[in-house]
Amino acid sequence: MAPPYPPSAAAAAAARLLLFSVLIAASFSCSAAAAGDVPRALTLDSVRESLIRQEDSIVFSLLERAMHRRNSAAYDSSFLHRRPSPSSLSARRYLNPEEVPFFPDYLPEPLVHPHSPPQVLLHPASATVNVSKEIWRIYTREMVALFTEEGDDGDHGSTVASDLVLLQALSRRIHYGRFVAEVKFRDDRVGLMELLTFADVEESVKRRVEKKAMLFGQNVTLDDKAGRNNTGGRGKYKVDPEVAARIYGEWVIPLTKLVQVEYLLRRLH
Repeated sequence: MAPPYPPSAAAAAAARLLLFSVLIAASFSCSAAAAGDVPRALTLDSVRESLIRQEDSIVFSLLERAMHRRNSAAYDSSFLHRRPSPSSLSARRYLNPEEVPFFPDYLPEPLVHPHSPPQVLLHPASATVNVSKEIWRIYTREMVALFTEEGDDGDHGSTVASDLVLLQALSRRIHYGRFVAEVKFRDDRVGLMELLTFADVEESVKRRVEKKAMLFGQNVTLDDKAGRNNTGGRGKYKVDPEVAARIYGEWVIPLTKLVQVEYLLRRLH
């Protein structure tokens, strides 16, 4: 019996199913490392340290995704209207207050519960702030095109797996704005307007991300002369460092601010 569509279309459909299913499955998979990163005491220092660590995750994830072509067929939005079948895997990823699901309507109750209840670090009415739909829209329609080559290499499975890692790293960083807002709300020395006016800090973050993209994205060689040439000039990088900084400046930082504002509005209500 002939397939309902050409093999190439079938491969793209399978990739879209994998991307959607893996995002759902990740909701059930255990994330011990992430859970261990939840600050026991919410302070400006602990929040700042976490944000800096998350920069590394985002830059490395950008490098991994940039290894593949754009593979636009994997992002056909019409496919996402299908409801995925429930996964047999189940754990507690989204009991971690730092994690926010992309598809919350499809999350079942976890079968494996934590040994102790998660700490309540966020205000309950504000903790539900969720901009995942906007992250998904920006990622698939605008962001991917900045750091991938046009075309389809057919490796859709690896592509969507790297999409998953990068999407979750971006989501975690952006939704960490809830913790930023909470810790500053608790500090009565910080006015709410100041929360949005740290332009010098934002510029420092972008410069740091750009430098990390330079360091992590170099093509390492044992040729000393080539190595000096690569680090001395702009060189050739796996992801343009300026693009990494642009992603932070145009989307990560503004969306984090949006999360902060939404959190505070609910916190003050």
